[in-house]
Amino acid sequence: MSDTVLAGVRPRGTEAGRTPTDWKGAAMQRRIKRRYAAERRFRLIGLGAVMLSAAFLAFLLVVMIANGWRGFTRTEVRLDVDFARAGLTVTPAMLGGADADRLLATAGLEDLVNRTAVQQFGPGGERLLSEAGWLELRRAIKADPSVLSRTAPLWVPAADAIDVAAKHQGTARAEADYARLAAKGAVRTGFNLTFLSDADATDPAMVGIWGALKGSLLTMLVTLALAFPIGVLSAVYLEEYAPRNRWTDLIEVSINNLAAVPSIIFGLLGLAIFLNTWHLPRSAPLVGGLTLALMTMPVIVIAGRNAIKSVPPSIRDAALGIGASRIQVVFHHVLPLALPGILTGTIIGMARALGETAPLLMIGMRAFIASPPGGISDPATVLPVQIFLWSDEVSRGFVEKTSAAIIVLLVFLLAMNAVAIYLRNRFEQRW
Repeated sequence: MSDTVLAGVRPRGTEAGRTPTDWKGAAMQRRIKRRYAAERRFRLIGLGAVMLSAAFLAFLLVVMIANGWRGFTRTEVRLDVDFARAGLTVTPAMLGGADADRLLATAGLEDLVNRTAVQQFGPGGERLLSEAGWLELRRAIKADPSVLSRTAPLWVPAADAIDVAAKHQGTARAEADYARLAAKGAVRTGFNLTFLSDADATDPAMVGIWGALKGSLLTMLVTLALAFPIGVLSAVYLEEYAPRNRWTDLIEVSINNLAAVPSIIFGLLGLAIFLNTWHLPRSAPLVGGLTLALMTMPVIVIAGRNAIKSVPPSIRDAALGIGASRIQVVFHHVLPLALPGILTGTIIGMARALGETAPLLMIGMRAFIASPPGGISDPATVLPVQIFLWSDEVSRGFVEKTSAAIIVLLVFLLAMNAVAIYLRNRFEQRW
């Protein structure tokens, strides 16, 4: 009799009428090898999935950067503009008032640019310059009105064909024109600051992303101001105060389903309520923010409830034990400890809202906006819609600007995610 039987404990196989497992037998060794082989296959499949995802991401980034970096550069042509003999209808003394822009708009600057280009580069010289090149003259005059009394060398944006030729992707004629300008030392390519400081335009040489970026910032501010407090308070009520009955279950299921509803449905809801019923201004950050708040709120509620659940019950019990009221327990102890999870979920929801296009198209935020919005009720567009509009243009210059705008949007999204990671690491509590 074995020692186990003597101790009063029988082997399981003996009790059930089964023979003990022979771990060193041939059959068992084959089963163990199959298990290990299955584990290795699963590991390789997982590694392959990760590598495939990384390859797609790397391909996207390489293509975007390869096409987009040219959008941050601009080709300019030098013009020696003789303002003193141009016969303009404005003088430095007239530019001190508030209507300086109106006076310059009717001063004949566009004709002056074309005449100077023909004199300097021969017949057809005006086609080497952007149609909006006179805006550079206006900027130069506003910056220094004394140029009206002398000849000033100015760098004017080149035409789209010349800009593309400078990047070795233009037509044969444009390449020849660019070579002729380069031989005279009258052309240069440099960083396009106006792309980051101006708004939309019809000429790809003059377009900027600042108008759409400012519209996105204002829209996100409205979204955050509405979605965050309502979402957090809803999460607190559902988790801490709501009775457990069928109505509460119905609300919870509805919120979970709303988080998975396609975004265009929220666009239709915003169109019906905010525009057709409330008659709020179309294509404004206010309406865009209200619509995106409807879409983001369920995400914040779900993230908030999960963060509140993660707070140990002992925290609540200890606070109640020393005489704190229910609301003091929530706002002095539970919410501060749940804040990292709430903020992380909120910023991820905001990042999703920043990249949404469909709901904003439904409320009319696809209009041509040539100036940055001054407030939440001014006409505006947002980055995803601006990218959508530029991608529909046939001009080669807009292809580069579209990729450059995508890079700006990616940088914006990465910055928001970096803030989420910082907040999570800064306030996270380990139990």
